[in-house]
Amino acid sequence: MTDTMTVLVTGASGLVGAETTARLTAAGHTVLALLHHRTGLVRNDGTALAPGPGTLVPVAGDITRPGLGLTDGDRHLVKTADLIVHCAAVTDFGLPEEHYRSINVLGTRHVLALALAGRTPLVHVSTAYICGERDGIAHEDELDVGQPLGNGYERSKLTAETLVHKAAAEGLPVAVVRPSIVTGAARTGRIRDFRTIYPVLKAFTRGLVRSAPGHYDAVLDLVPVDHVADLVAEAALRFADAEGRTLHAVGHELTLRDFSDVLATYPSFKVPRFVPPSVFSASALPDHERPYYDRVIALYDTYFRRRVRFDDTQAAAFGRRRPSARGRTYLRRLLDHCLRTGYLGTPPPGEPPARRPHGSPQ
Repeated sequence: MTDTMTVLVTGASGLVGAETTARLTAAGHTVLALLHHRTGLVRNDGTALAPGPGTLVPVAGDITRPGLGLTDGDRHLVKTADLIVHCAAVTDFGLPEEHYRSINVLGTRHVLALALAGRTPLVHVSTAYICGERDGIAHEDELDVGQPLGNGYERSKLTAETLVHKAAAEGLPVAVVRPSIVTGAARTGRIRDFRTIYPVLKAFTRGLVRSAPGHYDAVLDLVPVDHVADLVAEAALRFADAEGRTLHAVGHELTLRDFSDVLATYPSFKVPRFVPPSVFSASALPDHERPYYDRVIALYDTYFRRRVRFDDTQAAAFGRRRPSARGRTYLRRLLDHCLRTGYLGTPPPGEPPARRPHGSPQ
């Protein structure tokens, strides 16, 4: 698909969706940006998305409703799409199962119904963490291999991706991109929304929780948001090459030992102690730590146990290798940005705190 296209992007206002939209319009394509409200899109650096030389067309819709909740006029417009990029999903942890089901599962089902009706090619954004709670290598061609899943988010994303593969078996042209933990820009560490791993970093570095269950050789994979958007956009722009592939959008592998060692280089940060899960007891935590453990750390501690690494052979063959910077260097960039904005403590002298993005964790 090298000619000018019309692309429907769901979740276009999200972190990955906005950056993907920016890349598609910059390449000269028309993007139908599915939004709950017809508002402007904000990029990861906090600036409004300027579409040129392509065209940005906001479309009001709701993936939780059949037909995406489109008006008759917008339904006709969406039928002109040459390709769909499905980024819309709820990624927060600890939500009711119904919330995940309605957005991540039923939302994907509704997008697939639209795609199947017109045999419109689909790039589906999943997550590498459908691998579940396991050790070893997670391969791109694996889906449901009986793995235990860590939370409702992972369960919903595995179910959604299973629906996508079923549609592919029925003849729908499909490509899947699986990001790991999406974090700040590769060169600057900048992030628009302090989600995913960021609330955990805040709880640990402030000493709100001093110990947690985990293995020091457990691995977290952090991928810069620009790397994810590059791969999603390229899968759309080179769909003939991407079709039938599942691509791991992964980045920097860091063990919990890496995290501890890097945090220890910042004088203002507290460094958590990781305790073997078999002997950890949340009830033994001090009373002032327990609420933060329950509300934040407990939602993520499954990731502190996994010794999993992601194979990205297909992504590399497609032309997107892992970011080149060292993992510890990248982590410092993320932490430095958090300090500059005031998210993790007081900014250095002469640098006022940046405005907190709307909807970011407090």
